[in-house]
Amino acid sequence: MDEKLPPEIADGINDVSMRTEWNKSAPTEFALPTEIWREVVDRRNRYSEIRSKISNGEITAINDFITYNLNIRQFAQDVVENTTDPEFLKHFYKSLNSFTIIDPTCGSGAFLFAAMNILEPLYESCIQRMENFVAEATKGKYKFFEEVLEQVKSPEHPNLSYFIYKSIILRNLYGVDIMKEAVEIAKLRLFLKLVATVEVDYRKPNLGLEPLPDIDFNIRAGNTLVGFATEAELEKSLIEDLLGSIVKNEIEEKCDIVARAFTRYKDIQLGDGDDYKGFKKAKEDLNIRLAELNHELNLLLHKQSTAIIYADWLRTHQPFHWFAEFYEIIHYKGGFDVVIGNPPYVEYSTVKKFYTLKDFDCLSSGNLYSFVIERAIKIQKENSYNGMIIPLSAYCTDRMASFQKVKFENCSELFLSYYAERPSKLFEGAERNLVISLFKKNGKTKIEKTYTTYYYKWNSAFRDFLFDNISYTEAKATIITGIVPKISTNEELSIIKNLRTVKKNIGFYTSRSKTNHYLYYRNSGGRYWKIITDFQPKFFLNGKRGVSSRESYLYFGDIKTLKITVALLNSSTYYWYYIMHSDARTNNPSDLKEFPIDIENIPDNLKNNLLIVCDKLMKDLDKNSIMQPAKYQTGNVEFQQFFPQKSKPIIDEIDTVLAEYYGFTAEELDFIINYDIKYRMGKELENGEDEE
Repeated sequence: MDEKLPPEIADGINDVSMRTEWNKSAPTEFALPTEIWREVVDRRNRYSEIRSKISNGEITAINDFITYNLNIRQFAQDVVENTTDPEFLKHFYKSLNSFTIIDPTCGSGAFLFAAMNILEPLYESCIQRMENFVAEATKGKYKFFEEVLEQVKSPEHPNLSYFIYKSIILRNLYGVDIMKEAVEIAKLRLFLKLVATVEVDYRKPNLGLEPLPDIDFNIRAGNTLVGFATEAELEKSLIEDLLGSIVKNEIEEKCDIVARAFTRYKDIQLGDGDDYKGFKKAKEDLNIRLAELNHELNLLLHKQSTAIIYADWLRTHQPFHWFAEFYEIIHYKGGFDVVIGNPPYVEYSTVKKFYTLKDFDCLSSGNLYSFVIERAIKIQKENSYNGMIIPLSAYCTDRMASFQKVKFENCSELFLSYYAERPSKLFEGAERNLVISLFKKNGKTKIEKTYTTYYYKWNSAFRDFLFDNISYTEAKATIITGIVPKISTNEELSIIKNLRTVKKNIGFYTSRSKTNHYLYYRNSGGRYWKIITDFQPKFFLNGKRGVSSRESYLYFGDIKTLKITVALLNSSTYYWYYIMHSDARTNNPSDLKEFPIDIENIPDNLKNNLLIVCDKLMKDLDKNSIMQPAKYQTGNVEFQQFFPQKSKPIIDEIDTVLAEYYGFTAEELDFIINYDIKYRMGKELENGEDEE
C-alpha cells in the first residue's frame, strides 16, 4: 500500500481528464488478482480513509467495525490476549460461555460449523490469558481462573482443543431444520470436528476419546414456521378460553421444569455436575418431559388451526414450539444473541398443500425466507444481530414491501451487501443474485441507519479477497417503497439525489394503447447491457420471420419522444439506475418506465443531440450485429445478436448529454461512464448477448 502510484495513474486522482489509463489491468505489485487501475485507486483511497479514522479514534462501536469492514473477531482476540484487567477477562469468558447462536434452518450445519471456527480462537485466547494471570500470582488470588483451568485440564478431556470445541457445541450452537436427515448430518459434522482433535492412544480406554457430547437438544428437527414461537403467541391463542390463564400457567411451569432439566443435562456433559455417568437417566427424563409438553402444545395448536386429523397434521406440519424447546434461552435470556443462516428460497404456494401458516405480518411477500426472518426476529433478544443470505429481490420488488416493513420496524441498523451470480457465485448452487442481510434488532425504534454496498461481481481468482474488500455506505435517505438501492459511493448518493428531483418519468410519456411508434426491448437477459431499439430485432423460426418470446414493447405518441427515450435507455446512466433499483436479472416494464426524465423541459440543443446520437447508435448496433443460429424445442432459430460494447463511444456521447441535463459533475460523469466497466467490456462479453 506504500508503493507509489505511476504518474499516469496518480495524475487522474484530482483531474478526471487524466484517467485515460485507469481502465487497464494493473500489475501485481499494485493490484489484487484481476483488478484494473480504477479499482486499485478506489481500494487505496478506502484504506487511507479507514486508517485515518482509526488513528483519530473515530472507530468506537461495533457498528463502526461492520461499516468499515474491520475484523471484529481478530480485534476481540487481540484485546483478550493483551488485557491486564482480570475482571474484564472473567466477564468476557462468562459472556462467551453463555453466548447463543441459532440457525433456524440449519440444513447440514455449514453456518454453525463456521460459527464454531470463529469462537474457537476466542476461547483459546481466554484460557491462555487465564494461565498467564494464575502463573504470575499467588494461589487463590484468581479463584475463578483456577477453577476453569482445573476443568480444562481434567483427565476426561483429551486436550485443550477438544474441551473448547465441546464447550462451543454444547453451550453456544443451536439449530433447527425440517429435514431430519439434515439435522443428523449437522450433528455428525460437529462430532467429526471433535474427533479430529484427538490422537488415538491404544493404551487408554476408548482409544483416549472422551464420550462425544449429546446435542440432540441443541440441534433439532421440526418446522421453524409452525408452532408457538413465544409465550405471547400462546397467550394470544388462549385469550378466548375461560381457562386460558390456568392453562398458560401450567404450560409455563412445565417449560420451566424442562429448561432446568436441559441445563442440568448440559452441565453433566461438561463435567460441571457430580455424576457424569447419570447423563443417560437425565436424557430419558428430559425426553419424557419435553414430549409431554410438546404433545400438549400440539393439541392446542391443532385445535385452533385446522380440521385435519391430528396424526396427519403432525406428519405434514411438524410443529416446533420455540419457547418450549429453548425456554431457558427465550424466556430467561430474552432470546438468542445471534441468528445466522441461509433460509430456503421457496414460494409459499409450493408448500401450502403440505402445511399452512397464519399470523405472519409478511405473508403477502409469499416466500419462506421472509417468514423465517420474521420468526427469527421473535426469538432473538433486543440488541442482538441477525445475519442471513437471501435473494437480492428481497430489497427491490413491490411484493416484498411487507417483509421490508417487518424488518424496518424491528431493527435500528441494517447492513446490506449485494452479490451477483456471474461471473462467479457466492456459493455452489446459488443460481440467483443474493444479498447478505445483517441487522441489529431493536423493536423499540424504527430503522435509523441503512448501509449498502456495490453490487459485487468477481472472477474466481478474486474470491479469496472478496469479503476483505467489502465497503459500506450510509444510504437510508435513498430508500423508497419496496426498494433499497445498492449505493456504494458518495458519487452515487449525489447522482440519485439529482435524478429524484425530476418529477416525471418515462412512464409519463408511454401510451397504453398501440401506436405506430414502438420501443423494442428484451424482457430477460442482458446482464451487462440493455438492448433497446426503435427497430424490431430480426428473428426467424424454422426459416420464417417471427417474434422472439423475449421481445417486449413500449408505445409512444410521437417519433421524437420515442427516439429520446431509446437514447436514454441505452445510456450507462440508465444501466446504473437499473442496477440500483432492480434485481439485476429481469427487465420489467416498471424498470424502464420509472426512469426519471422530464422530456418537455430538456433544452432544445440537448434534445437535438439525443435525437442525432440515437440514430447514430441504432445504425451502429445494427451494423455490428450478427444472425446467431440456435436450436430450441420449438425448432431452428436465428436471432439478431447485438454487441453494444462495440458502440460504447456512442453510448458515452448519450451520457455526456444526460450529465448536462441532470447536472452531474465531471467526477459523477466519469463514474457513470465507467460503472462496471471491467465486466461490461471484459472477456466474459466476447460472446455477446445470448438469446435464451
